[in-house]
Amino acid sequence: MKRRLCLVAPALAALLCACQGPAPGTSYFPLDAGHRWRYDLATEREAGGVEHEELVLETLGQQEFAGQPAWVRRSETGVDYFLRADASGIYRVASRLDVEAEPLKDAAPRYVLKAPLKVGSEWQADTNAYVLQRRQEFPPEIRNTHAPVMMTYTIAALGQGVDTRAGHFGDCLRVNGRALLRLFADAVSGWRDLPLTTTEWYCKGVGLVKVVREEPANSTFLSGGTMTLELTEWK
Repeated sequence: MKRRLCLVAPALAALLCACQGPAPGTSYFPLDAGHRWRYDLATEREAGGVEHEELVLETLGQQEFAGQPAWVRRSETGVDYFLRADASGIYRVASRLDVEAEPLKDAAPRYVLKAPLKVGSEWQADTNAYVLQRRQEFPPEIRNTHAPVMMTYTIAALGQGVDTRAGHFGDCLRVNGRALLRLFADAVSGWRDLPLTTTEWYCKGVGLVKVVREEPANSTFLSGGTMTLELTEWK
């Protein structure tokens, strides 16, 4: 659960300085200290039932990482995320669990949002299945036995409005992500490329307000579903 909360993904607001970040109130992914977001994470499975978790993130300001400053976000689950911002976008460079003495450097920068902020801009990052499970095998979670796959993210729309339990937000940027995970679906279908799709909304001055992750299975061996992250409170 802890590492997977990097579901917190893409956004950038203009030309950025690696040390300063965007001006307060103008970023689609605020980095400066003092912000706090509370989300409801709902997982609805094809087999039935809905599970709810609460996710709280806050910005802590800058710390030094690998000899350079990085902006730190902290999850209440005990994970710190180290991010940097420059003219190429906002990207994660490391993460650290509470039990780890030092941050674990990402193999390559993991973009949250990549410039330029216009419809059609694309980037890639690895992902895994968060909802897909085996119906009768152990461990049931697909992500425990399968390597990550590459997801392609695309800025699909600008200037959108979106409603959440925290209120209505305008001037939002929508990002679509798509990947394929090859799995043995059942004895009839055999091996299939199952789609993993993500839709994310980032709003100016607020940040990430909603994510919908869809992982359909339509299989006798597998169970899929939808995971929705929705902002309920922020400052």
